[in-house]
Amino acid sequence: MTGGHILVVDDNEDNRYTLIERLRREGYVDLATACDGAEALARLAGEPFDLVLLDVMMPVLDGIETLARLKADERLRHLPVIMISAVGDLERVVRCIELGAEDYLLKPFNKVLLRARIGASLERKRLRDAERAYLAAIDAQRQRLDACLRAILPGSALAELEATGRIAPRRFEDVAVLLADVVDFTRYCDRHPPEEVVSKFDRFACACEDLARRHGLEKINATGDAVLATANLLEPHPEPALAAARCGLAIVKAAAGLPGRWAVRVGIHLGPVVGGVVGREKFGFDIWGDTVNLAGRLSKLGKEPAVYLSQPAAERAGPGLRTEPLGALPFKGKGELLVYRCLGAARA
Repeated sequence: MTGGHILVVDDNEDNRYTLIERLRREGYVDLATACDGAEALARLAGEPFDLVLLDVMMPVLDGIETLARLKADERLRHLPVIMISAVGDLERVVRCIELGAEDYLLKPFNKVLLRARIGASLERKRLRDAERAYLAAIDAQRQRLDACLRAILPGSALAELEATGRIAPRRFEDVAVLLADVVDFTRYCDRHPPEEVVSKFDRFACACEDLARRHGLEKINATGDAVLATANLLEPHPEPALAAARCGLAIVKAAAGLPGRWAVRVGIHLGPVVGGVVGREKFGFDIWGDTVNLAGRLSKLGKEPAVYLSQPAAERAGPGLRTEPLGALPFKGKGELLVYRCLGAARA
């Protein structure tokens, strides 16, 4: 390997010249010199090198101290250093090896040893650089994977996955389920280009994410024409129904102001759900149960933008919310259930 950028450090001009000429005869052309340790450190800080040939005995800042400072620098500690010494300096060379020097060369230079040790050091540097690049690529991939997982899974579910390697399915009690449904979304899709539909629904889904986070809810997913969020599922919430109602009102208002100007109906129910991760190659966290189903049916009431609450959700929201009773409405498989329309926050 003759393509390395090599720095020769020696206080003796004749020694520097001799070593530079030997290196050139071996095919190394990208060479630089420094006359002492301080100049060497300055050059190393300003440009990248692949190898340093460092004399042990130098005035002011000798090779041992220069090596110690170099290895203490996070940016330079992986740079290979070959110590140059006279035969009588072997005790100092041992100290340099202990500090992290790659190898050593004795004066006068042996042509075979010079070629072998410099070539081996540069090859090890190349392999270490390749390994570091490979590890950096793996870390970048891991960060992208983590970002994807954060987009798919709620924060606490991701923490459980990282800690245990799995997310255990479980039953959750007293969960406020919010489902925001876009009115006549299918007809909108049929009348607009797909790029426009996806772009505008993405803005709506992102707005729902922001509002859910602001009100202490967790967005579970966005599927079809609806966005599903919960309060008091994976993160405890002292007022799940009230927070969900306030979030629902904010979603209805935000949707009307977005480019799609969609009318959104929000259904909110309070009760138990089952949650877990499904899928193998394409997986996601989801929730199921009667609470989810009823929230979905509430979101289909009427044609106008509104927030509808079941009786348990309205009662749990308490005096912090103004509601209008709509009476008992029929629901398939459930019979008649009391439903309330949310009118806004209670007046002070």
